[in-house]
Amino acid sequence: MTYIGIDIGSTASKVCIFDEKIEKLFVLPTGWSSVKVAGDIKLKLEKVGLKKDNCKIVATGYGRVSVPYADKTITEITCHGKGAYYLLKDDCTVIDIGGQDTKIITVKDGKVTDFTMNDKCAAGTGRFLELMANTLGLEIDELCEKAKNGSGITISSMCTVFAESEIIGLISNGSKREDIAFGIIDSITGKVKSLCQKHGEGFNYFLTGGLSDNEYIINTLSKKLQLPVKSHKYGRYAGAIGAALAAMELKSNL
Repeated sequence: MTYIGIDIGSTASKVCIFDEKIEKLFVLPTGWSSVKVAGDIKLKLEKVGLKKDNCKIVATGYGRVSVPYADKTITEITCHGKGAYYLLKDDCTVIDIGGQDTKIITVKDGKVTDFTMNDKCAAGTGRFLELMANTLGLEIDELCEKAKNGSGITISSMCTVFAESEIIGLISNGSKREDIAFGIIDSITGKVKSLCQKHGEGFNYFLTGGLSDNEYIINTLSKKLQLPVKSHKYGRYAGAIGAALAAMELKSNL
Protein backbone atom coordinates (compact mmCIF):
# COMPACT_ATOMS: atom_id res chain seq x y z
CA MET A 1 0.00 0.00 0.00
CA THR A 2 1.23 3.48 -0.88
CA TYR A 3 0.32 6.53 1.20
CA ILE A 4 -0.13 9.95 -0.35
CA GLY A 5 -0.30 13.34 1.32
CA ILE A 6 -1.62 16.33 -0.61
CA ASP A 7 -1.17 19.82 0.82
CA ILE A 8 -3.06 22.39 -1.25
CA GLY A 9 -1.88 25.80 -0.15
CA SER A 10 -2.90 29.20 -1.45
CA THR A 11 0.26 29.54 -3.56
CA ALA A 12 1.67 26.04 -4.06
CA SER A 13 0.32 22.50 -3.78
CA LYS A 14 2.74 19.91 -2.42
CA VAL A 15 2.49 16.13 -2.73
CA CYS A 16 4.30 13.37 -0.82
CA ILE A 17 4.30 9.74 -1.96
CA PHE A 18 5.24 7.53 0.99
CA ASP A 19 5.92 3.80 1.20
CA GLU A 20 7.96 2.93 4.29
CA LYS A 21 9.91 6.10 3.47
CA ILE A 22 9.52 9.20 1.31
CA GLU A 23 9.49 7.91 -2.26
CA LYS A 24 8.71 11.09 -4.16
CA LEU A 25 7.90 14.74 -3.56
CA PHE A 26 6.57 17.22 -6.07
CA VAL A 27 4.97 20.64 -6.15
CA LEU A 28 2.54 22.38 -8.50
CA PRO A 29 1.42 26.02 -8.46
CA THR A 30 -2.10 26.21 -7.02
CA GLY A 31 -3.07 28.93 -9.48
CA TRP A 32 -6.57 30.35 -9.49
CA SER A 33 -8.40 27.11 -8.66
CA SER A 34 -7.68 24.52 -5.99
CA VAL A 35 -10.20 22.23 -7.75
CA LYS A 36 -8.15 22.35 -10.95
CA VAL A 37 -4.82 21.70 -9.27
CA ALA A 38 -6.37 18.79 -7.35
CA GLY A 39 -7.40 17.33 -10.71
CA ASP A 40 -3.90 17.90 -12.11
CA ILE A 41 -2.41 16.08 -9.11
CA LYS A 42 -4.77 13.14 -9.64
CA LEU A 43 -3.70 12.83 -13.28
CA LYS A 44 -0.03 13.01 -12.30
CA LEU A 45 -0.52 10.25 -9.73
CA GLU A 46 -2.42 8.05 -12.17
CA LYS A 47 0.43 8.33 -14.70
CA VAL A 48 2.68 6.51 -12.24
CA GLY A 49 0.02 3.90 -11.48
CA LEU A 50 -1.32 5.35 -8.22
CA LYS A 51 -5.10 5.11 -7.98
CA LYS A 52 -7.70 4.92 -5.24
CA ASP A 53 -7.61 1.13 -5.15
CA ASN A 54 -3.87 0.85 -4.40
CA CYS A 55 -3.20 3.83 -2.12
CA LYS A 56 -4.57 5.85 0.76
CA ILE A 57 -4.80 9.61 0.38
CA VAL A 58 -5.10 12.38 2.98
CA ALA A 59 -5.54 16.01 1.93
CA THR A 60 -4.64 19.08 3.96
CA GLY A 61 -4.16 22.81 3.47
CA TYR A 62 -6.67 25.53 2.78
CA GLY A 63 -7.82 23.73 -0.39
CA ARG A 64 -8.19 20.29 1.16
CA VAL A 65 -11.96 20.21 0.54
CA SER A 66 -11.18 20.40 -3.19
CA VAL A 67 -9.76 16.86 -3.24
CA PRO A 68 -12.83 14.61 -3.65
CA TYR A 69 -10.69 11.48 -4.13
CA ALA A 70 -9.04 11.85 -0.70
CA ASP A 71 -9.92 9.23 1.90
CA LYS A 72 -9.81 11.90 4.60
CA THR A 73 -9.08 15.59 5.10
CA ILE A 74 -7.06 16.85 8.09
CA THR A 75 -6.12 20.37 9.18
CA GLU A 76 -2.72 21.73 8.22
CA ILE A 77 -1.92 22.28 11.92
CA THR A 78 -1.90 18.54 12.57
CA CYS A 79 -0.12 17.71 9.31
CA HIS A 80 2.64 20.31 9.72
CA GLY A 81 3.19 19.04 13.25
CA LYS A 82 3.48 15.43 12.07
CA GLY A 83 5.70 16.33 9.14
CA ALA A 84 8.04 18.52 11.18
CA TYR A 85 8.43 15.83 13.85
CA TYR A 86 9.22 13.24 11.17
CA LEU A 87 11.89 15.47 9.61
CA LEU A 88 13.46 16.74 12.85
CA LYS A 89 13.02 13.53 14.85
CA ASP A 90 12.46 15.63 17.97
CA ASP A 91 10.01 17.89 19.81
CA CYS A 92 9.90 21.35 18.31
CA THR A 93 8.17 24.68 17.86
CA VAL A 94 7.14 24.77 14.20
CA ILE A 95 7.09 28.08 12.33
CA ASP A 96 5.10 27.96 9.10
CA ILE A 97 5.03 31.25 7.18
CA GLY A 98 2.26 30.39 4.75
CA GLY A 99 0.75 32.35 1.91
CA GLN A 100 -2.40 33.37 3.79
CA ASP A 101 -1.41 32.89 7.42
CA THR A 102 1.47 32.19 9.76
CA LYS A 103 1.21 29.29 12.18
CA ILE A 104 3.25 28.53 15.29
CA ILE A 105 2.82 24.92 16.41
CA THR A 106 4.19 23.24 19.53
CA VAL A 107 4.92 19.53 19.02
CA LYS A 108 5.72 17.20 21.91
CA ASP A 109 6.16 13.44 21.56
CA GLY A 110 4.96 13.78 17.98
CA LYS A 111 1.66 15.38 19.02
CA VAL A 112 0.47 18.96 18.59
CA THR A 113 -0.03 20.41 22.06
CA ASP A 114 -0.60 24.08 21.18
CA PHE A 115 -0.82 26.37 18.16
CA THR A 116 -1.19 30.05 17.37
CA MET A 117 -2.16 31.71 14.10
CA ASN A 118 -1.88 35.33 13.06
CA ASP A 119 -5.03 37.35 12.64
CA LYS A 120 -6.84 37.85 9.32
CA CYS A 121 -4.46 40.60 8.25
CA ALA A 122 -1.86 39.43 5.70
CA ALA A 123 1.01 41.15 7.52
CA GLY A 124 3.60 38.59 8.55
CA THR A 125 2.65 36.09 5.82
CA GLY A 126 4.25 34.93 2.62
CA ARG A 127 1.67 36.86 0.64
CA PHE A 128 2.68 40.06 2.43
CA LEU A 129 6.31 39.35 1.55
CA GLU A 130 5.42 38.71 -2.09
CA LEU A 131 3.38 41.91 -2.38
CA MET A 132 6.07 44.04 -0.78
CA ALA A 133 8.73 42.50 -3.03
CA ASN A 134 6.57 43.30 -6.06
CA THR A 135 6.29 46.90 -4.92
CA LEU A 136 10.09 47.10 -5.09
CA GLY A 137 10.16 45.32 -8.45
CA LEU A 138 11.90 42.28 -6.96
CA GLU A 139 11.40 38.55 -6.52
CA ILE A 140 11.42 37.29 -2.91
CA ASP A 141 14.96 35.86 -3.20
CA GLU A 142 16.17 39.16 -4.68
CA LEU A 143 14.49 41.06 -1.84
CA CYS A 144 16.36 38.96 0.73
CA GLU A 145 19.66 39.50 -1.08
CA LYS A 146 19.07 43.26 -1.00
CA ALA A 147 18.08 43.13 2.68
CA LYS A 148 21.49 41.67 3.61
CA ASN A 149 23.05 45.03 2.78
CA GLY A 150 20.32 47.23 4.27
CA SER A 151 19.54 48.70 7.67
CA GLY A 152 17.81 51.44 9.55
CA ILE A 153 14.24 51.31 8.23
CA THR A 154 11.17 50.15 10.14
CA ILE A 155 7.88 49.33 8.38
CA SER A 156 5.33 50.24 11.02
CA SER A 157 2.03 49.57 9.22
CA MET A 158 0.24 46.35 10.14
CA CYS A 159 -2.12 46.48 7.14
CA THR A 160 -0.80 45.34 3.75
CA VAL A 161 -2.38 48.30 1.94
CA PHE A 162 -0.92 50.84 4.38
CA ALA A 163 2.45 49.06 4.36
CA GLU A 164 2.54 49.30 0.57
CA SER A 165 1.76 53.02 0.79
CA GLU A 166 4.50 53.39 3.40
CA ILE A 167 7.00 51.70 1.08
CA ILE A 168 5.96 53.85 -1.89
CA GLY A 169 6.53 56.88 0.33
CA LEU A 170 10.00 55.64 1.25
CA ILE A 171 10.82 55.13 -2.43
CA SER A 172 9.62 58.65 -3.21
CA ASN A 173 11.82 60.04 -0.44
CA GLY A 174 14.88 58.40 -1.98
CA SER A 175 15.39 55.54 0.48
CA LYS A 176 17.63 52.75 -0.82
CA ARG A 177 15.96 49.53 -1.91
CA GLU A 178 18.39 47.64 0.34
CA ASP A 179 17.18 49.56 3.38
CA ILE A 180 13.50 49.15 2.47
CA ALA A 181 14.06 45.43 1.88
CA PHE A 182 15.70 45.20 5.31
CA GLY A 183 12.65 46.91 6.85
CA ILE A 184 10.23 44.49 5.15
CA ILE A 185 12.03 41.36 6.40
CA ASP A 186 12.46 42.93 9.83
CA SER A 187 8.72 43.61 10.00
CA ILE A 188 7.71 40.08 9.01
CA THR A 189 10.17 38.33 11.32
CA GLY A 190 9.20 40.66 14.15
CA LYS A 191 5.58 39.57 13.82
CA VAL A 192 6.65 35.92 13.79
CA LYS A 193 8.64 36.52 16.97
CA SER A 194 5.54 37.99 18.66
CA LEU A 195 3.53 34.88 17.76
CA CYS A 196 6.30 32.58 19.04
CA GLN A 197 6.39 34.42 22.37
CA LYS A 198 2.78 33.38 22.99
CA HIS A 199 4.12 29.83 23.32
CA GLY A 200 6.45 30.71 26.16
CA GLU A 201 10.13 29.86 26.07
CA GLY A 202 10.87 28.35 22.69
CA PHE A 203 12.91 25.26 21.88
CA ASN A 204 13.97 23.61 18.65
CA TYR A 205 12.46 26.20 16.34
CA PHE A 206 11.82 24.54 12.99
CA LEU A 207 10.85 26.50 9.87
CA THR A 208 8.55 24.83 7.34
CA GLY A 209 6.80 26.08 4.23
CA GLY A 210 8.01 27.88 1.14
CA LEU A 211 10.56 30.04 2.97
CA SER A 212 12.24 27.13 4.77
CA ASP A 213 15.25 27.16 2.43
CA ASN A 214 15.76 30.93 2.61
CA GLU A 215 19.01 31.47 4.50
CA TYR A 216 18.40 35.16 5.22
CA ILE A 217 14.94 34.52 6.69
CA ILE A 218 16.35 31.71 8.85
CA ASN A 219 19.25 33.84 10.10
CA THR A 220 17.01 36.84 10.83
CA LEU A 221 14.51 34.71 12.74
CA SER A 222 17.37 33.12 14.71
CA LYS A 223 18.58 36.56 15.77
CA LYS A 224 15.07 37.69 16.72
CA LEU A 225 14.36 34.56 18.75
CA GLN A 226 17.90 34.34 20.17
CA LEU A 227 17.93 30.65 19.36
CA PRO A 228 18.91 28.81 16.19
CA VAL A 229 16.05 28.20 13.78
CA LYS A 230 16.45 24.83 12.08
CA SER A 231 15.14 23.71 8.73
CA HIS A 232 15.35 20.79 6.32
CA LYS A 233 15.66 20.32 2.57
CA TYR A 234 12.11 18.92 2.61
CA GLY A 235 10.80 21.65 4.91
CA ARG A 236 8.37 23.10 2.38
CA TYR A 237 6.76 19.63 2.11
CA ALA A 238 6.15 19.21 5.86
CA GLY A 239 2.37 19.47 5.49
CA ALA A 240 2.26 16.92 2.67
CA ILE A 241 4.60 14.58 4.55
CA GLY A 242 2.41 14.84 7.64
CA ALA A 243 -0.66 14.10 5.53
CA ALA A 244 1.03 10.99 4.07
CA LEU A 245 1.87 9.82 7.60
CA ALA A 246 -1.76 10.40 8.58
CA ALA A 247 -2.81 8.27 5.59
CA MET A 248 -0.62 5.46 6.93
CA GLU A 249 -2.29 5.78 10.35
CA LEU A 250 -5.68 5.74 8.61
CA LYS A 251 -4.86 2.37 7.09
CA SER A 252 -3.79 0.97 10.44
CA ASN A 253 -7.11 2.04 11.97
CA LEU A 254 -9.24 0.28 9.37
